[in-house]
Amino acid sequence: MTDTTASLPPGRSAPVKPFVSASLREPEPAPVSTRGPVRWVRAHLVGSVPQVLLTLFGIWLVYATVPPLIKFFIVDAVWTGTSRDACLAEKLGRPVGACWPFVWAKLDQLIYGFYPAAERWRVNVVYWLGALLLLPLLIQKLPYKRLNAIAFFGVFPVAAFVLLTGGDLDLQRFLLGNLGFGALFPAPAAKSGLSIAFWLDFVASTVLVTAIAYGISRFLSGAEGARSAAKTTLTVFAVLAVVLFVVDVPLGLPQVETRLWGGLLVTLVIAVTGITVSLPFGILLALGRRSSLPLVKAASIIFIEFWRGVPLITVLFFATYMLPLFLPGRFTIDGLLRALVGVALFASAYMAEVVRGGLQAIPKGQYEGAMAVGLRPSLMMRLVVLPQALKLVIPGIVNNFIGLFKDTTLVLIVSIFDLLGAMRAAFTDPNWASPTTLFTGFGFAGIVYFVFCFGMSRYSMALEKRLDRAQRH
Repeated sequence: MTDTTASLPPGRSAPVKPFVSASLREPEPAPVSTRGPVRWVRAHLVGSVPQVLLTLFGIWLVYATVPPLIKFFIVDAVWTGTSRDACLAEKLGRPVGACWPFVWAKLDQLIYGFYPAAERWRVNVVYWLGALLLLPLLIQKLPYKRLNAIAFFGVFPVAAFVLLTGGDLDLQRFLLGNLGFGALFPAPAAKSGLSIAFWLDFVASTVLVTAIAYGISRFLSGAEGARSAAKTTLTVFAVLAVVLFVVDVPLGLPQVETRLWGGLLVTLVIAVTGITVSLPFGILLALGRRSSLPLVKAASIIFIEFWRGVPLITVLFFATYMLPLFLPGRFTIDGLLRALVGVALFASAYMAEVVRGGLQAIPKGQYEGAMAVGLRPSLMMRLVVLPQALKLVIPGIVNNFIGLFKDTTLVLIVSIFDLLGAMRAAFTDPNWASPTTLFTGFGFAGIVYFVFCFGMSRYSMALEKRLDRAQRH
């Protein structure tokens, strides 16, 4: 046998011959099917020793928790009654579980708080109107999504505010009518209707803010950016003027102060306000933190880090008890409004970090591809980058929404009675004092919070799957 490499010139190697197997591989067995209950149990529950141990622990946990809960809330529960006597074991002669008559008796208080009974139809209208506008937004196949979004995010908040408060807002008590230019006008000039002083303040403030926006944008972005900034500012003030005019129109509805609101009404008002405000503000803050403009970037970072570093309970305490000390004389801000602003700003900072994580996950090629087709930075961000970033962080966004919904219970500390606060107030009624009333009330509140949070979670999962299918096709 001769060496074939010996005849090759120096520096050359023998060519590599392709390998061809002389025999076929033995066929592998088909994968084990997991169809059928027995095979599924073998594959997922008892396939290995760790699985067996976890399965046994899960069975024990279910056995230790589920039967007692069913026994308390259903089997031994009391379903009818008019007083605490219906929920006392010595009166019934048997063990007593959940005292559901207490919940039925206090249901109006849990839903409306201390809202006047004769005016609760207004709260019902707000509930139904919000549901009728929200459901078409959530259902993909229904048309007119843009018009529906304008109605829900633009018209519904104003209508809800007018219905819940009664409208006929006294513009003299607004910030622009009490501070700044309003000092030039005597108070009697703004006693009723649309105050001349207020609207002069409003026009002057519009001109001032527009001029500032135009000047800053002219310095940073040139003439085109300055015109765009001025147009946007004027549009915002025009919309604000329309809203203020609408809420000041007398409708003949009795005024209902926010201190009478409570229960599920306050929970939904705070949660919906925080959710709808935090997402757009969080997106703006995330974009600002990634901006190349030093001033915008620094302001965004300071805002985010400040609000992330302060507990929500501290924010609520400051807004409720400290902020009034810094306001001039007779000027006051409604307590619920202060809590709404604090919750919205707090949630916006956390939302900004979630969105920033999605922006950082977008590959550089997406930016390069958008620039290659000639998209401006604003269009590139709006049409290419931001939709992908939001899709990636849907779980984080919904997780923030769920956390915010549960954090609404903290407003009880500043004497705002949400659902949990209304439940605690109901416990003070001696006519329903029984050993199981407390557990029944908290159990009912837990069920309500679970329904809302679980609904948001399931919808986010369905939305993720729908977007994945749309991307594949």
